[in-house]
Formats: sequence, structure tokens, C-alpha cells
Amino acid sequence: MPDANAEAETMLRNLKEKTGKDIEAWKRLAKASGETKHGKIVAHLKAEHGLGHGYANLVAHMYLDTGSINAEAGDLVAEQFAGAKAALKPWYDALAKQIAAFGSDVEFAPKKAYVSLRRSKQFGLLQPSTATRMDIGLVLKGVAPDGRLEAAGSWNTMCTHRVRVEAAAQIDKQLLGWIRQAYDAA
Repeated sequence: MPDANAEAETMLRNLKEKTGKDIEAWKRLAKASGETKHGKIVAHLKAEHGLGHGYANLVAHMYLDTGSINAEAGDLVAEQFAGAKAALKPWYDALAKQIAAFGSDVEFAPKKAYVSLRRSKQFGLLQPSTATRMDIGLVLKGVAPDGRLEAAGSWNTMCTHRVRVEAAAQIDKQLLGWIRQAYDAA
């Protein structure tokens, strides 16, 4: 994943281009909502103004001046790749760099156990599942499982498919093609 500070700065630069309003205008709308809790502000901005989750989250943090958007994202990723899973961090970094190059609208949304990949909606996720394996979840509706591209089943209900990566060499053109296909469909 790109550096959390750089990601937030990129989102701020893209905010006006994508929405027609700069951060100050969005902070005024957040204030006008009358909401004072982060989650309520995010929900309001999404429901009433059509903002995607990543931008609504950014605006809420900036409005509330929590200072935590960058630290929170970086901390969650660091925790995922701590200890026994540290050897997987270079795989994650390589994937994140290539995925970020798909377009300026790619959002990396770290959660406790994985990083959600979003565009207008979630199109995939990157998860360090074991000390020796990363799972790549993808939303590829209507695509039949084939070889490494397996049905996600109950592994993660947000995704239709999963690819298990157990070696750096498996981060290849085929995998990136599936991720790109999911991105293009989002």
C-alpha cells in the first residue's frame, strides 16, 4: 500500500476533481449535517451527498480533526504484517504498487485482518492469512472459477473468488489480470 500519509494527500488532491468540492466545502457540509460522531458523519455524506466510503471517511476525519486517518491506516497494515507474517509485506507492497497504478480512484481501506480494495465499490481485498500465504479476494461476478482462481465460498462473503498466493512468483500477469478485471467491473 502506498504510504498512508501520501494516500490521504492524494485523496485530498483528487477530492475536488472527483466531486467538484474541495475539503473545506465538504467540511462545511459535514458541519451542516449537525452530526458529531464519525460514523454518523460518514453515513450522512454517503447517503445525502453520494460520497464513496473512502472520501466520506476522509472528510469526517478532517472535519473532526481527529488526526487519525493516516495513523489508523498505517497502524492496521503494520499490525497485519507483524511477527510471523512480516515476510509477506514485500508481496503486499508489490501488489499494492501495481494496483495503485490502475488509476487515481483506487482506494486502499485497511481493516483489522485485511485491506479492502475499492473504487466506486469494493472490488477485492488483500489478506495475509497465514505466515506463508496471502489470499487475494476478488469480486468477479459471472466468472467461472478456473485453476488458481477458485470460488471464495464461505471464506469471505464480500468476494466471489479467491487466489491463494504462496510464493512471490505467483504475483504474476495472470493474477494482476484478474485484479484488473475486478477493478474494471467496479
